[in-house]
Amino acid sequence: MATTTTTLKGAGPVSGSRSFFLKLRDGDEIARLVTLVFATTVVLITAALVWELWINSALPRQKFGFHFFVTSVWDPIMDQFGALPFIYGTMVTSAVALLVAVPLGIGAAIFLAELAPPRVSDTLQFFIDLLAAVPSVIYGLLGVFIVVPLMRTVIYPALNKPFGYLPIFKGPSYGVGFMTAGIVLAIMVIPYIISVSREVLLSVPRDQREAALALGSTRWESTWKVVVPFAKTGIMGSIFLALARALGETMAVTMVIGNTPKIAASLFAPGYSIAAVIANEFTEATGELYLQSLIALGLVLFLLTFILNGLARILIVVTTQKGSEAGG
Repeated sequence: MATTTTTLKGAGPVSGSRSFFLKLRDGDEIARLVTLVFATTVVLITAALVWELWINSALPRQKFGFHFFVTSVWDPIMDQFGALPFIYGTMVTSAVALLVAVPLGIGAAIFLAELAPPRVSDTLQFFIDLLAAVPSVIYGLLGVFIVVPLMRTVIYPALNKPFGYLPIFKGPSYGVGFMTAGIVLAIMVIPYIISVSREVLLSVPRDQREAALALGSTRWESTWKVVVPFAKTGIMGSIFLALARALGETMAVTMVIGNTPKIAASLFAPGYSIAAVIANEFTEATGELYLQSLIALGLVLFLLTFILNGLARILIVVTTQKGSEAGG
């Protein structure tokens, strides 16, 4: 029996996807376009920020060039500007903050997620969320009235007497300085580390814990050797979120760092940060070079944050790949 094939004139090839107009009618294409606009807006805002900082910091680039980043002199009267003391102060205070906040934050998150009773965990998490919402100027007042006196009368003698031979603990203490600013920053960023790390730990599948316990592990062994490694990518993300918060903090650091544009090895010495100098001197910048030098510092802070977050992303990707290879 012969079969005939009928070809419809003008019929195109059959495809698995619906036409653009059908998608538009169903709302799929509209949703894609709207969300694409939203995503593109974020990129455009970032590019606009960089562009504005770049074009408004032309004079320091023309006069100082690369020396702007490696010069320690900051003299508005003589029109000599260098960013190195502020880059140094920003990095040192952020490093001190992470050294204090990371073990405390991760330890508290492990307790709240794995070891504390649910009612205690939820109650404490409520207060931690409140701490994250406290304005930075309040932390600055906390630093001025509590941390500065403690630094001068308790912490400095406790560290200087046994470790005074080390450069980082030498010299006098005025209460304000790199370590004081780092401790205040640590108090500020600990809630971020706790909140994010706790949620990441709680999202670890229950099967992971039960498998470790079934093999004879203790509660702590299953937490430390199974749950924490499983959640390490999210925990690292919380740490770098805290780092970004510490790098850009302004008011609290300004109130306790000492505001002295000098590079000192001692953590007890006063210093300056990029955000603090911009906040203090922007309204006083009379000359065009002075004003654009402060804007150039803003660009430096933006690039510094961008680079550190990029390195954090690379570290997370590498760590995840190693974990996948080990698991495979």
